Amino acid sequence: MAVRGRPRAFDRDEALARAMEVFWDKGFEAASMNDLIAAMGIGSPSLYAAFGSKEALFREAVERYVTVDGADIWAAVMSADTAYGAVEAFLMTTARAFTRRDKPRGCLVTLSGLHANEANEALRAELVARRAQNTQDLALQLARGVESGEIAPTVDLEAVARFFVTVQQGMSIQARDGAKRAALEKIARSALAAWTPLTAGLD
Repeated sequence: MAVRGRPRAFDRDEALARAMEVFWDKGFEAASMNDLIAAMGIGSPSLYAAFGSKEALFREAVERYVTVDGADIWAAVMSADTAYGAVEAFLMTTARAFTRRDKPRGCLVTLSGLHANEANEALRAELVARRAQNTQDLALQLARGVESGEIAPTVDLEAVARFFVTVQQGMSIQARDGAKRAALEKIARSALAAWTPLTAGLD
């Protein structure tokens, strides 16, 4: 009769969610193994057995953030009826998501950005790529506005998308510094005031 392996004594997904919040709050470098173990409620051997390494755990935490905790923002963007509506949803949903009381403030992908060194260059490059992908994804939504006549065909969509993504990244820093939702919404409205000059295609 085969001997069954010893079952894990913890919920892997719950442990990952707790690790994600540690990385979100502290960043990759500042999050110590002791911080992670304490938050996850597991021992060091269990952490390594389940996730492999701190780097692998961080990668899974980022993926979870993008697909779960950060998903509301892009769901709002994708469901918008117009290009302007997509950008408005992007910024206004950001103002709410970045100031939730039950989560660390701001954006994990923006705030856990690493200072480059030989040990973490691969992780840093992955975060840079994710941030660049945000610009590309928003530019795709803006392309719908060109097709509908909402945006002039001569407009540099990537530049416009980069502007609004940069605003969002600034909102992340403001949120981490303690700005409330209303303050972020004011920033969003100020940025949206640039919509017409940015999309009219005038030199």
